[in-house]
Amino acid sequence: MTSLADRLGLIPPSPTLALDAKAKALKAAGADIVNFGIGEPDFNTPDHIREAAVKAIRDGFTRYTPADGIAELKEAVSRKFKRDNGLDYKPSQIVISNGGKHTLYNIFLALFEPGDEVIVPLPAWVSYTPMLLLAGAKPAPTPTRAENGYTLTAEDLARAITPRTRGLILNSPSNPTGMTYGPERLEELAGLVIKHDLWLVSDDIYEKIVFDDFKFHNLPMLRPELEERTVIAHGLSKTYAMTGWRVGFMAGPEKVARGVASIQSQTTSNPSSISQKAGVAALEGPQDEVERMRLSFARRRNLALELLAGIPGITCPRPQGAFYVFPDVSAYFGKKRGGRALDHVEALADYLLEEAGAAIVPGSAFGDQKTLRISYAVQEAELEMGLGRVREALLKLEP
Repeated sequence: MTSLADRLGLIPPSPTLALDAKAKALKAAGADIVNFGIGEPDFNTPDHIREAAVKAIRDGFTRYTPADGIAELKEAVSRKFKRDNGLDYKPSQIVISNGGKHTLYNIFLALFEPGDEVIVPLPAWVSYTPMLLLAGAKPAPTPTRAENGYTLTAEDLARAITPRTRGLILNSPSNPTGMTYGPERLEELAGLVIKHDLWLVSDDIYEKIVFDDFKFHNLPMLRPELEERTVIAHGLSKTYAMTGWRVGFMAGPEKVARGVASIQSQTTSNPSSISQKAGVAALEGPQDEVERMRLSFARRRNLALELLAGIPGITCPRPQGAFYVFPDVSAYFGKKRGGRALDHVEALADYLLEEAGAAIVPGSAFGDQKTLRISYAVQEAELEMGLGRVREALLKLEP
């Protein structure tokens, strides 16, 4: 009897997408659900970007493009890096792909051999590990601590490095914590990246969503000598509310860009021609909507922290970016409702979905057993209502 490939066993279902599907199914059946599960801006794509896509269709720009993206968009990405980050990337060092996830997977395929260890600081986005495994690499999950802002310290990194270590992933601002790497912490890590000849994959997808006067930096911005060993993964989905358009991009050494382009030419070929034209408008057009969305996320972050502070027993660090809070809810482990003991974070998340109608991803999906990830990419009224229900549900629990 024929069987499926063993690699399918490396891919667990995405817990965030599974929760989102469950919440939407409950909502469709008439349940009153507030969905804090999905990491997607709730804003419409800005008008000038949509208009550029319509114009591309009307102009007949609907055929294949070069597999690694149109020159116009690669040049716009190059200007973005110079304008925003002070980094000089030629268009030949840039590849446009089908979203940020596709960009990262291409990078992993291009950089890592079977058995290469890649350090993944935990908590981490759920897709790093399965994508590394599919690429044949060996993820090396490395826990971080709340007291260090859920960021990797030099001591953490030094302990994690082995003779097989080939790469390090840094994501700032972070999904799921919203925490950030400042210049001092990045400088601590730079020497070890150089000493151990590591590839650095810098996932900068939330770069523009930062708060409290935080100034975004990645390692090449601080240490230009690291450009030759850094590959930046980026995209338009979070900054421009373009999740469905599927436009991601990478920048790095020319040999990496050539490798990624070669892989892409034999897998997906080019991203949508129409989305690429929209991407040019996003990067080159007015940025006032980006700032409006950022300010809205800042207000929601503040509201979420205020509401969580009103729930006894919950502690939550103050995130400086993205659109997530990551509260520690372990004070409620072991409590009961109707004889049902909530012994772990998954049970607590299930209870909150059933009792409070609040869909929240357990932190265990990201490598932390004490937390929940709450996306505040929802309207403020929904945020207030949903977290109010969470408070009521938690206060109903018995010792």
